Amino acid sequence: MARNTHIARIGLGLLFAGSMLFYVQRILVPYQQRDAEIHNRLRGNLSDLYPQWVAARELLLNGRDPYSAEITREIQTGFYGRPLDPARPDDPKDEQRFAYPVYVAFLLAPTVRLPFDLAQTVFFWLLVALSAASALLWMDFLKWRPSAAGVLLALLLTLGSFPVLQGVKLQQLSLLEGFLLALSAALLARGYLFTSGAFMAVAMIKPQLAIPVAGWFCIWSIFSWRNRRAWVLGFGLTMFILLAASEWLMPGWVARFFDTAVAYRVYAANGGILDTVFSPIGVKFLTVLLVLVVVAFCWRFRRLPETQAGFQRITALVLAATLVILPMIVAYNHVLLLPSFFLLARQWMGLSSHGRASRALSIAAGVLIAWPWPAATALTLLSAIASPEQVQRAWAFPLLSSPLIPIAVLGVQLVSVATQNTDKPESA
Repeated sequence: MARNTHIARIGLGLLFAGSMLFYVQRILVPYQQRDAEIHNRLRGNLSDLYPQWVAARELLLNGRDPYSAEITREIQTGFYGRPLDPARPDDPKDEQRFAYPVYVAFLLAPTVRLPFDLAQTVFFWLLVALSAASALLWMDFLKWRPSAAGVLLALLLTLGSFPVLQGVKLQQLSLLEGFLLALSAALLARGYLFTSGAFMAVAMIKPQLAIPVAGWFCIWSIFSWRNRRAWVLGFGLTMFILLAASEWLMPGWVARFFDTAVAYRVYAANGGILDTVFSPIGVKFLTVLLVLVVVAFCWRFRRLPETQAGFQRITALVLAATLVILPMIVAYNHVLLLPSFFLLARQWMGLSSHGRASRALSIAAGVLIAWPWPAATALTLLSAIASPEQVQRAWAFPLLSSPLIPIAVLGVQLVSVATQNTDKPESA
């Protein structure tokens, strides 16, 4: 009986993952291509790696300023086929500037002498491997030991999820970021504090995603300095090396990066999750309130050892809150919700013992998280009897729940943390 159940679950996982891949490749992408042709919009090469690769190549091989207007024009020419023209109202708003810290060039250094087509292929498969590794690392961090069939199902649904498929297809560095955060958390949970801090510093290639969880780990470390100082030392020393090496490579880069980051928020930000519901003043108020609530919980749980449930839930809460307050909605950043997904999956069978509000919220979150797979499967089956044009009209069907998932997950984690005992604290 158990064997048949495992086989059925894996079969369902294969069906869902295959259907999501079919949806992305044969429904969503053709719809986007057709829509771009109708409206005469530039699509570009759709590689988020390309601007970073060009900037890193020119900086490392030719000593050029990656933030300069000249490099931006070269990136636009390679990405869109020509530089963007502000006088053309139909031109894309995304200027595809290099908008990362200089030290991201060190991670891309092995690829800068390769033809971009080869670099793109290598990075594609690297992101697939790192996404699978991220799932395994978050399981290790949570001390979750499902059966072999359970692990295989989790990997199938991770790799066959829309956020990962989108991130891999776009060669998005958010998947690399997700791996670095998962690695740092898993190393911390195993007691390798210095190495964990070092990898958290490397994760600062996307500071907007890494700073919140790094701040939580810092609060946790500083409270019991004698026992946990290695994390701060690993983070601080690695961060110093990255910043010093970047300054040596390009003096004055911090100001250039800051200016580019400000511009990026103007041309690339599409509004955050809160912006879709609340006024600008309401968004600022809720953002400040959410930050204060999360910081308060971090302070409350600062005594906990890294292996206890409260510490795990706070980490998942911080990552979920990060996505809610970000000023842009992009599905590939949902890889930061993996620990929350796994926590929800682990507790699913025991929901009957939870309070009514917690149970209802968990079920709602579970439905929203699961929605894309059966929706994509329905469109895949529909494509067998309907024309591509008819199926493409429903292209948004599997993505309906996407903007709501971070909010639902945040709600689950807030309730879980609020009702979580602080357990027995360790001695400071």
